[in-house]
Amino acid sequence: MTTDRDRIRVLLADDEELIRAALAALLDLEEDLAVVAQAADGDAAVTAALAHRPDVAVIDLSMPRRDGFQVAAELARALPACAVVILTGQGRPAHLARALGAGARGYLPKGAPGGALADVIRRVHAGGRYVDPALAADALTIPPCPLTPRELETLRLAGDGVPVAVIARQTHLSAGTVRNYLALAVQKLGATTRAEARRIAQDNDWF
Repeated sequence: MTTDRDRIRVLLADDEELIRAALAALLDLEEDLAVVAQAADGDAAVTAALAHRPDVAVIDLSMPRRDGFQVAAELARALPACAVVILTGQGRPAHLARALGAGARGYLPKGAPGGALADVIRRVHAGGRYVDPALAADALTIPPCPLTPRELETLRLAGDGVPVAVIARQTHLSAGTVRNYLALAVQKLGATTRAEARRIAQDNDWF
């Protein structure tokens, strides 16, 4: 019989309560898995992970306060023993590279078969990785992004005429640095305006 000490300790983070509850119920059916904490947003996910120190954190990609990329990066820094699995309903192949770059060890669409998540949790806990094969194949067709992470971040935040000062506060950068990043992004993408550069990035599924 599997004891609590032998079970893989899992954190679930998803802002949709019904999905979170359904996943918890599904995983609790597995004798070797135990859901030890749940969270409804990114900040709560990090706090719960540091408090409960799970073996695996299953993180929704789109959450308030911090998204799955940010949570994965923070846990990779603060709790490297915790393997992160990104669970997403969007399934955009460009997100795959960002997730892996942030430190995630698994990437799985929410439409995957019911038992797939449990298997992925076991795999990443054992030191392996898992990427949904269809998303991995689609990701190979995306042209590489020529922008640095900071350039891409500032360009993403520059939508709908957002002032540079606002972007600077959000990124904890100076206004001058933000302007430089945006200018480099426009130049690298061969655009004439920030709006055009954003459209190019969005069309290529870079954010």
